[in-house]
Amino acid sequence: MLQGVSGTYPAVSAACPCRTPVRHWGKKEVKMGKRGRACVVVLGDLGRSPRMQYHALSLARQASLDVDIVAYGGSEPHSAVIENECIHIHTMIQWQKYSHSLPKILYPLMLLLKPIIQLVILLWFLCFKVPPPDAFIVQNPPSVPTLVAVKWASSLRKSAFIVDWHNFGYTLLGLSVGRSSPFVSIYHWFEKHYGQMANGSLCVTRAMQHELAQNWGIRATVLYDQPPEFFCPTSLQEKHKLFSRLNRYLCHPLGVRDCVTATTTGIGADDQNETLFTTLVDTDILLKPNRPALVVSSTSWTPDEDFGILLEAAVMYDRRVAALLDENDSADEGVLWKEISGGKQYLYPRLLFIITGKGPEKEKYEEKIKRLNLKRVAFRTMWLSAEEYPLLLGSADLGVCLHTSSSGLDLPMKVVDMFGCGLPVCAVSYSCIDELVKVEKNGLLFSLSSELADELLMLFRGFPNECDALKSLKNGALETGSSARWAAEWEEHAKPLISEVI
Repeated sequence: MLQGVSGTYPAVSAACPCRTPVRHWGKKEVKMGKRGRACVVVLGDLGRSPRMQYHALSLARQASLDVDIVAYGGSEPHSAVIENECIHIHTMIQWQKYSHSLPKILYPLMLLLKPIIQLVILLWFLCFKVPPPDAFIVQNPPSVPTLVAVKWASSLRKSAFIVDWHNFGYTLLGLSVGRSSPFVSIYHWFEKHYGQMANGSLCVTRAMQHELAQNWGIRATVLYDQPPEFFCPTSLQEKHKLFSRLNRYLCHPLGVRDCVTATTTGIGADDQNETLFTTLVDTDILLKPNRPALVVSSTSWTPDEDFGILLEAAVMYDRRVAALLDENDSADEGVLWKEISGGKQYLYPRLLFIITGKGPEKEKYEEKIKRLNLKRVAFRTMWLSAEEYPLLLGSADLGVCLHTSSSGLDLPMKVVDMFGCGLPVCAVSYSCIDELVKVEKNGLLFSLSSELADELLMLFRGFPNECDALKSLKNGALETGSSARWAAEWEEHAKPLISEVI
């Protein structure tokens, strides 16, 4: 178990505490007996559903419940979830994606067939595979058939039915089939009808809470995403160890020649003494003064995140720096890289963008990246474990969020994680993002690629020692990240709701 977790959550003894016969939830005494359980339902990859993992941890640790998680496999969940004796993961068979290989005429048929098969599998797990829970807590979206299956299962097993609204499913469906499609209208009806049947509802923003109350007739409690304790600033020693492990992928990616690979030929793939960013001198770890600025962006590579904005901004940064430094467009990049390799520092640093995540449009953008001819900007795409991802965020200089929200009512959890690690953020501006990103305090907003390029130039001028604007935002991000944590937020807002409905 990670030490960062045990500092916030109540201690968990070797014998699972969730087997105690009586529990007190505020003023309400709940006699649990053998039914001291909750079931967390995710019709998606559990490893890529951090909020539902945190729900499971809080239910097990703060509410002393046995927790069953019904979800798809794929990415490995955080070790804190896997190692908890009170949490039991049930992995469903995942629907195979054949839509791209099938004729278009069969696409409507697959849209109908897919939820029917998923419904059968969900009902089998919720009604027969898991022990009867006191409450089902389901992630929405997806809404169909998830809400239908959980409602039917909760009625059959006499359990409470709680929906955690992350977004609206019908708006996501509209991105792929068009908002005017009859499938979107049908989906919207199911989502609203079954959402209204819930015994309790949580949501991620005040804007969503207002929408649910005004137009859906649903009273929801706002449970803001907050980082758990393992999202925190990374120590210099941890940075060095992380970059040593990533040397092979950062400095020696196959078939790549850029401002990183050309300046790190002396760093071995398994070098434990030197990395792109740090060096070990005797027993001291030092940050290299001419290291590149590290920018991290986490993406699901889906249409609601326009990654093209980031690519365009990178090209603009590269060209504008060359113009500001009076460099000739035809200047040999090899000369520049040789000077950098020799330790020369420039007013504007190289930028290394590390893009984490999995998704359908990843290969398309990787091909676009390969065609870029940039002198001062490099890209790496990778998937990190749940344990290494917070270390990367805590080691970076800036985060970039491209999330735009299909509904305009949800907030990107990736930004919450970045703030937990003390990482300032440049984020795409949309209707409710100001509930999270406070301009010129913990981050900046942009709508156009040119605006993002301007922000990169402003923040990284004089990097690493003379970039006061970046340092100010970093202090604001540290303050935001340390002001609230998931366990406290859950204790105040989710636990009273759950105690009320079970």
